[in-house]
Amino acid sequence: MLSDDLEDNADHTFIWGTNLSVGRVQSRFTAFVHEFRENPEDAEPKYRQLLQEMRARGEASFNIDGRHLEAFDSTLYSWVVTYPSETVPIFDGQLSAIAAELEGVHPEDCIVQSRIFNLRETKVIRDLDPADINKLISISGMVTRTSSVIPDQSLALFRCMKCAHEHVEWNDRGRVNEPTKCPNPSCQETFAMQMIYNRSSFLDKQLMKMQENPNDIPEGETPHTVSLFARQDLVDLAKPGDRVTVTGVYRAVGIRVNPRLRELKSVYKTYLDVVHVKKEETVSLVSVLEAAGEETARQAAGASPTAMEACEEGDEAALRADRGAEAGLGTSNMTREEVDAKKAAFHALAASPDVYERLAASLAPSIWQLEDVKKGLLCQLFGGVSKALPGVRTRGEINVLLVGDPGVSKSQILGYVHKLAPRGMYTSGRGSSAVGLTAYVTRDPETREMVLESGALVLSDRGICCIDEFDKMSDAARSMLHEVMEQQTISVAKAGIIATLNARTSVLASANPVGSRYNPQLSVVDNIQLPPSLMSRFDLIYLLLDKPDEVTDRKLAKHLVSLFSSDADRSAEAPIPAQFLREYVAYARSACRPVLTDAAAAALANAYADMRAMGMSRKIVSATPRQLESLIRLSEAQARMRLRGEVLASDVHEAVRLMRVAMQQSSIDPRTGQIDMDIIQTGVSAADRTLKAQLLREVEALLEARAAGGAGLRLAELLDALNAQASVHVSEKELRAALTQLEDRFKLSGGVVSARA
Repeated sequence: MLSDDLEDNADHTFIWGTNLSVGRVQSRFTAFVHEFRENPEDAEPKYRQLLQEMRARGEASFNIDGRHLEAFDSTLYSWVVTYPSETVPIFDGQLSAIAAELEGVHPEDCIVQSRIFNLRETKVIRDLDPADINKLISISGMVTRTSSVIPDQSLALFRCMKCAHEHVEWNDRGRVNEPTKCPNPSCQETFAMQMIYNRSSFLDKQLMKMQENPNDIPEGETPHTVSLFARQDLVDLAKPGDRVTVTGVYRAVGIRVNPRLRELKSVYKTYLDVVHVKKEETVSLVSVLEAAGEETARQAAGASPTAMEACEEGDEAALRADRGAEAGLGTSNMTREEVDAKKAAFHALAASPDVYERLAASLAPSIWQLEDVKKGLLCQLFGGVSKALPGVRTRGEINVLLVGDPGVSKSQILGYVHKLAPRGMYTSGRGSSAVGLTAYVTRDPETREMVLESGALVLSDRGICCIDEFDKMSDAARSMLHEVMEQQTISVAKAGIIATLNARTSVLASANPVGSRYNPQLSVVDNIQLPPSLMSRFDLIYLLLDKPDEVTDRKLAKHLVSLFSSDADRSAEAPIPAQFLREYVAYARSACRPVLTDAAAAALANAYADMRAMGMSRKIVSATPRQLESLIRLSEAQARMRLRGEVLASDVHEAVRLMRVAMQQSSIDPRTGQIDMDIIQTGVSAADRTLKAQLLREVEALLEARAAGGAGLRLAELLDALNAQASVHVSEKELRAALTQLEDRFKLSGGVVSARA
């Protein structure tokens, strides 16, 4: 083997404190790069090909899969896990030499950094112990906070103020030793060395906080956190709210008893020096599209140049930042052929005629029926396109509300969507406060400065925030949602910190009706007691009711029993695997930005006019401009499902159908059985408003006839007189509300209504 030949010629420099030869590490790693093939039939070694593609893209970070390294040479894998501080720099040097040889340049002009990931074992944060210190480990969790980028000194240049002699000191484990006297033998002046900052070298450094995954938290415990230090191109790679798997060196550092003294405590604090960050939401395909050029990206996404220009400046900048971060790290660790195969699989799915039905069947396959609800949630997952008009931003995120009786799978649906969403948070209305949803100010335990911590909605930026038990949320927490669901921002002014945070998130909420059972005689607003101003911000509102029916109940029972039978896996099998569906959703959201065609625009205008005309004869508002904006977002989501760059008339027709299904469930006036958007917009239907106006006129006429001249009329007598001549029963509450509007002419005192003097 190549490794045997190289090892014979290797030098015998050893890693300090071990019998491990540097030459052996170099030779074995070189053999891995030149010889490893993932499949025996591959013509080109995988990592040699990846290195060539990485250098062609102008990148400096090179990913190495730990499972591949272990399969090729288990001894080399154990060395890098046990001695990462020594072996990783050796890997960097060998990669730079190999890349320089391929390009025909000097190794100093070709710097490559190795990023090892996918170790054999991924640890839980709370299981880290002193045995892991100075070892290469892998942990998973969610990033909760990232600091600003700070300069970390890697090299300090000192100059003597007497003889101008220059001396270089390197950063050693976070410490730079300042020489106390001039190293020049002919000078030896004490305390004359001064640091020259513009000749020193600094690297970007960032502190991150990572929290345990909810699934890793034992019963009755609170989540543990760990500090991470990211450097160079790893800075700003992960953002708060990202679910990541981090590989790095676990380190311990002493804590000073007093900042002014060198004395240390016996208890050390720990942190992780990050080597690799892998986002868990999707495979990184966008970096390849970026490297291939904008025209290739348009072709791969099926988008025309007009579609790519439709995104707003803020979204374009964010997309470029995401692509740049992914391209800088190459998180997918896939060759061009593998990426092309993955894209071909995506476009093959998009081209299938039944892609819509297959996607809907793959969303929560264990939940029976609810096809239209699943299709509406699919539209929310894919989302519309955000746009920037002069001075205003139009949201592309779709908000959905599920209202219904207990036991109709509302919480399960939220759980499925949360797992499929590229990013997002899951929270409960009863346990959520206003600051927990938005942002709160806390004191950093290390710097003692006031810092802004992100809440669930900010952490769900560009994702989906799932809120269960929405009806049980406090009024203070609910009031914070008005700005988020329309303007997509959160304004904070606390403890001297004034900021506007992005919360470009879709909200998926579920609510139970008052009394835990939906009353069909009342409107949706009366059933769940939510303010109309908040209800109107939901694009789709679905009612999930538990109606007794023998045939339906038997089918549902048969389906539930099948989930617990020996063939449970086959019963709940989805047409599209969940991981592939997640990747497909993330790819569609990143690469496809559809625009409206003339036919689609005409179909939208006709559909909106028809919806308005439904209530015109009865003087009922059956649609508002918000419904038109919702139709546009739903139509764009329909096009994204098929990876198209244009919205067709067929997309508009399906969006109108989904909107009508939701409106027929949530916007029906119980009195008339007709769609009335006033119920959602104001909480009062047009029929109720007409009845109140008639009641007011009848009360005024009765009081003028019977309470004239200062004579009083008892409230009970007035109520009986009204009910005697009214076709609809009038309650005492409704009568008192009418008298409140007439208080400028009549007064109610002691149960007697009389005219004012």
